[in-house]
Amino acid sequence: MPPSMALRMNHALPHNHRDRLLHVGREVQFPPDTRLFEEGGHADRFWIIRNGTAALDMHVPGRRPPVVETLGIGDLVGWSWLYEPYVWQLGAGAVTQLRAYEFDAVAVRLMCLDDPAFGQAVEHWVGRVLAHRLNAARARMVDLYGPYETKEPR
Repeated sequence: MPPSMALRMNHALPHNHRDRLLHVGREVQFPPDTRLFEEGGHADRFWIIRNGTAALDMHVPGRRPPVVETLGIGDLVGWSWLYEPYVWQLGAGAVTQLRAYEFDAVAVRLMCLDDPAFGQAVEHWVGRVLAHRLNAARARMVDLYGPYETKEPR
């Protein structure tokens, strides 16, 4: 199984918690090139992709925001909603026609507080996604802006 597959909701949350979360989601659609959120904005919702692709990008002063990861079916879009100060750490947009489940962050955080087992499962899932995204962003930044080593002939 690819590393990102284990982070997708259908592999990361136990069945009963997944069903409970999906029960409070609503289906939404976004056309290609629609911005879902901007880095630095208020993180008040999140999405799980049903169909299509989204791209996460990062603000780099003086440059066009590079894409740090492309997300697909079953992937979580947004993790900043779970951690104070609830500010988006990356930006995101629809690459293709995007169908997703959308969740209200406050409602899900209240569910987490009301049911500690549910909260622990959600926090574990989102924490794993966060760790993966941090590594992906770091690797992408090194690819784009890191020093290139050249070997001189001897």
